[in-house]
This record gives sequence, C-alpha cells and structure tokens, in this order.
Amino acid sequence: MIEAFPDETAPRFLIRDHDGIYGHVFRRRVRSMGIEEVVTAPRSPWQNPFCERVIGSIRRECLNHVIVLNERHLRRILSSYFEYYHDSRTHLSLGRNAPAKREIEPPENGSVVAIPKVGGLHHRYRRAA
Repeated sequence: MIEAFPDETAPRFLIRDHDGIYGHVFRRRVRSMGIEEVVTAPRSPWQNPFCERVIGSIRRECLNHVIVLNERHLRRILSSYFEYYHDSRTHLSLGRNAPAKREIEPPENGSVVAIPKVGGLHHRYRRAA
C-alpha cells in the first residue's frame, strides 16, 4: 500500500472483499495511512460493479490472449492495453468513441490503415494521408 500511494496520495476509502490476503498487517497499515476500509459482503461481486467490469474487460480483451513471463512483462502489457483502452478502443457509452476523443476522418484523407496496438492483439484504424 505504501508503494501504491507514496507521499500522502492515499485515497480516503478502500473498497475490498473478504479475501484472505487482507490480513491483520494489511488492515493495520491501511488504518495507519488514514484510509477507511469498506468491506463488501461475502460472495457479492455485484457490490462493486465498476471494478468488476473493468477487470473483466482487462481479462477478456488482453490477459486471456497472452502468456505473461514476469512482473515487468505484465506491467508493459497492461500499460500498452490501458493506452489502447483510453486512446483507441470504442465505448458504447461514449457514442462509440474513445475516452480521449478522436476526430472524424473523411474519405478524402486516404485509405484506411490498421495500426497495431497491444503487441498486435488489437488495432487502431486511421486514414493514411
């Protein structure tokens, strides 16, 4: 937790489940950082649907399709996926646009080309000038 939130950047609340990994030492550390724990009910993933949705997207669209070699490799894959997720991936709730808005490219800008993202797992399509 200290490495995740250095220099007084800790959030006010931490929503977590009843996983055994959160032992007494973890809870004491969180409390000493001034974070209030909110524990979800046992076997209730619906209590945190936004987190469940994004974790599901990461698994389905990225991690189920690659073999992770080590922590450094995982961080590189996830960093690349998050860049793709925010800059290129369309979201229905955003009118089929990405969180980082993309301009409309008219046909006169050239033919459509595929730009590989996430090591070729996904692509961004643009018009080549």
